Amino acid sequence: MRVVKAAGALGAFVHDIQVADAVTSNALFASIRAALLEHQVLFFRDQQMTPQQQRAFAVRFGPIEGHPAYDVVAGTADVQILESTKEKPSRIEMWHTDMTFRPAPPMLTMLHGKVIPRFGGDTLFAGMTAAYDALSPSMQGFLNGLTATHDFAHGFKESLAEPGGYERLAGALAANPPVSHPVIRTHPETGCKAIYVNSLFTVRINELTAAESRAVLDLLFRHVTNDEFTVRLNWKPDTLVMWDNRATQHKPVNDFFPQHRRMHRITVAGDVPC
Repeated sequence: MRVVKAAGALGAFVHDIQVADAVTSNALFASIRAALLEHQVLFFRDQQMTPQQQRAFAVRFGPIEGHPAYDVVAGTADVQILESTKEKPSRIEMWHTDMTFRPAPPMLTMLHGKVIPRFGGDTLFAGMTAAYDALSPSMQGFLNGLTATHDFAHGFKESLAEPGGYERLAGALAANPPVSHPVIRTHPETGCKAIYVNSLFTVRINELTAAESRAVLDLLFRHVTNDEFTVRLNWKPDTLVMWDNRATQHKPVNDFFPQHRRMHRITVAGDVPC
């Protein structure tokens, strides 16, 4: 297994392995997990992997977390389909950490590229540990101890506004009321601190006035996407990407319309941020 850094703050390409082999190889799995903790997002090219193998690999990290808004691959219970077509293009365009509307958001997300556009459709990732470390000590001290509200309805407002959207997502809305998380969380394995607010799901900082909250969130949303904290992936068929959802944000680049794109996604359950 050969690991090559992709950018300064986070990200690495992993070469010379098939991830599916880590389903049965403890040594290979341990190497991948260690690389993930070090680099926060890993890129694997040319991964010949079935949805069942993708799930079998993911479950080595922990229980699988479903998503209330996505269909799943036929024959599986929880390998989700992320698909954009000419008739129904993808609408998620904002930087985010996956599913922070949950009390215990996922610790890991994994995407396998099945149908990839001929051009466009890159994904950007940002390291929230590097972003935190770049803040002044005074700003770090101010943010530590604050909490913020995260809301499913805010993140899926475009889907809810579609004809029949509210009816389709009524169960998800009821099951996912707003939750609070620390503005700065501590990684449970590395002990590193990371910024834990995102523009898709975070609606306000609870201890501040509405105006103060808006100002601080706007500052953080701009700060975390500075180029120095990011890495960019150009997708190819059968690319597998996995990222530590406790320490990163990501953003799809929707510049490939009207081409077709289809990904298989799976998430691993996480802990309550603290």
